[in-house]
Amino acid sequence: MAIALTDMMTLVPQLNVDNLEAYQVVSRREIKLLLRNIQSERQLVKMIYNSDGESIVTSILEVDPVDNTLIIDCAQNEKQNQKIAEQASFSFDTSLQKVRIMFFSNHIERCDYEGQPAFKLALPRRLIRLQRREVYRVRVPRTPVVVPMMTDKGVEEITAYLQDLSTGGIGMLDESQRLDYTIGRNYENCRITLLDKSVIVATLQVRNSQEISLASGKVMRRFGCQFIDLPNNAKLNLQRLITKIEREQNAKSSGIQ
Repeated sequence: MAIALTDMMTLVPQLNVDNLEAYQVVSRREIKLLLRNIQSERQLVKMIYNSDGESIVTSILEVDPVDNTLIIDCAQNEKQNQKIAEQASFSFDTSLQKVRIMFFSNHIERCDYEGQPAFKLALPRRLIRLQRREVYRVRVPRTPVVVPMMTDKGVEEITAYLQDLSTGGIGMLDESQRLDYTIGRNYENCRITLLDKSVIVATLQVRNSQEISLASGKVMRRFGCQFIDLPNNAKLNLQRLITKIEREQNAKSSGIQ
């Protein structure tokens, strides 16, 4: 039985993409090639095995084109492996050359691979490849996002804080927890201060939100928002800034700086 895309979303709660169907890969040949590349590059794969978000980090051991099966590594803990084998929904999340790859299954079984315990599942009929530029979000330093909100006293400006950025939208933190987090809610004339001190004025549409609890006990809400009708010149400026941030982050991680 195939898994509906709406069911997939329950297993990937932090996916900030509105139209998942647009990123599907359904070609069997392409799916096998992508999975083999993930295997050959030894990419780690996060497997979420229930709606509570329980997961393990695994890897692809073999892609069998004859049996149309996929062999993945199991957990070190036997009790955890038993629990995994009893589940009925699985989400796999990895990356390949900085492109996020996801696939899903509703059944896995235990097996042996080269004398070691492993899991086997059918090759996915489709996978999700998030390669469009607007879904890539870079973490950015904390800067203010001023959000006008209508209240009983009139329009009030709520200050949230930028967390990540793409040409398609932003992630922001509302520490006051006063913003309405209804999906689809539009906030017009938001003023987003960027790292270079420039300011973008934009309409933000709420696409997802999540309550976050810090170790200190403080609770805030994270918003994933999409730009609505952002002018092309603003998109171009954003892309230049994102490229600059990525270049600096890559240089820092590689020890160049």
